[in-house]
Amino acid sequence: MKELLKGTIFSILLTVVLIGILSILISTTSLSENIIMPTIIVISAFSIMLGGFIVSKNKKEKGLINGAIVGGIYMLCIYILSCFITLDFSITLNSIIMILAGIIGGIIGGIIGVNF
Repeated sequence: MKELLKGTIFSILLTVVLIGILSILISTTSLSENIIMPTIIVISAFSIMLGGFIVSKNKKEKGLINGAIVGGIYMLCIYILSCFITLDFSITLNSIIMILAGIIGGIIGGIIGVNF
């Protein structure tokens, strides 16, 4: 359980840093704001993949499950935080895409971590 939380916290912190870099790039360059949502999905999936990798590399077993759990915990945390910030508890197509990308990213990271 401790490794799962460590992987999830790592993923969230990495996401915060990468989204901070993205926001600086968008505000200081001529990058279009249309890239924000797809880039956030990629950043989240990448961060979760690394979190799943870290967890599975240390556990050396059940990478698929551990990665999926990291992705699920991450997405649950982000969803709850987002709901409180926006006061909107609905699930949209973007939410579903984000959840699937997160879980798949975690699974891939977990599989790579076990086999590393």
